[in-house]
Amino acid sequence: MGKLVIFSAPSGSGKTTIVKRLLAIFPQFEFSISATSRKPRGNEQNGVDYYFLTDAEFRKAVEEERFVEWEEVYHGTCYGTLKSETERIWAKGNVIVFDVDVMGGINLKHIFGDDACSIFVMPPSIEELEKRLRGRGTDSDEVIARRIAKASFELGKAPEFDHVVVNDDLESAVKEAADIISKFLKGTDRQ
Repeated sequence: MGKLVIFSAPSGSGKTTIVKRLLAIFPQFEFSISATSRKPRGNEQNGVDYYFLTDAEFRKAVEEERFVEWEEVYHGTCYGTLKSETERIWAKGNVIVFDVDVMGGINLKHIFGDDACSIFVMPPSIEELEKRLRGRGTDSDEVIARRIAKASFELGKAPEFDHVVVNDDLESAVKEAADIISKFLKGTDRQ
């Protein structure tokens, strides 16, 4: 088993943008592609952005214990980390980077302990979060309202992570996350 870095945040906090920037900084990083039972959005591609499974396929994978962890994030929409994905990345000697929902991040940290560094990306405010979600143009008002309601709960989970990075300025957030990760990889991170 190797090391892994977990990024979690309420939807719209900018965690995916930060993760993409960090993948360019750390060549030993490899993104863990999550499985989901939802349909692709926009230009999302199977095997690149997510492994898109039907609800039946997802449930079968759960029954077959093919997930490290999984959760029904929204009613009828599941996300999870396939064991085959972690094995594939570690077999290459790479560090796994997770971009997962908040409860998934907490679960992964519990499973992997000190081999994992968990980072919670904090939005500057709920108002800014809503503005970002609306700016995406990918979700209905109903979906945005559901995400904002969930975000209030998720913000309360931030203390369960090793580190909290406030994303009010992207460059600063990326630099802070890179510093945390560098210390973790060198073994000098005092969580």
